Amino acid sequence: MNEDLKFILESTEENMHNALKHLEKQLLNIRAGKATPAMLGSVMVDYYGSMTPLAQVANINTPDARTLTIQPYEKSSITAIEKGIMFANLGFNPMNNGESVIISVPPLTEERRKELAKQAKAEAEEAKIGIRNDRKVANNDIKKLDISEDESKIAEENIQTLTDAHIKKVDSIFDNKEKEIMTI
Repeated sequence: MNEDLKFILESTEENMHNALKHLEKQLLNIRAGKATPAMLGSVMVDYYGSMTPLAQVANINTPDARTLTIQPYEKSSITAIEKGIMFANLGFNPMNNGESVIISVPPLTEERRKELAKQAKAEAEEAKIGIRNDRKVANNDIKKLDISEDESKIAEENIQTLTDAHIKKVDSIFDNKEKEIMTI
């Protein structure tokens, strides 16, 4: 196999794999009814004048399926943590007991579950679009190579096989997340 062709196939596979990783990361931010520290992954805290991820200024735990506790490394940052959670607009109402911040995660309503499932579906579609774009770029790169028509056809079929496999994985990841969201 041509060296350039091999490079195109490998880089396309890597790009498609990165699209899957990105999807999984995005789906972690969509809550599915039970409390997880990942729910607070997008929270930024004003820590001594600079915006810092919550996980770098506090320890986040889940004592049970409906509660998150945030134990700051410095007690003076409790109010900044509360403000950061409120500013992130996650729908949580943090309570502070002087030592830590406690968040009770309310159970999801049926309507909210459907909204979250739609949001997850949109993320899955974005991943599919990314994978298809990777296919298009690879096919264009193959056409620019100075190779025979047969080699070009075989390479495009390999790219299509990669695309189909990754789209199937996206569907599988989405189905699992949808099940998780809709389970009460």
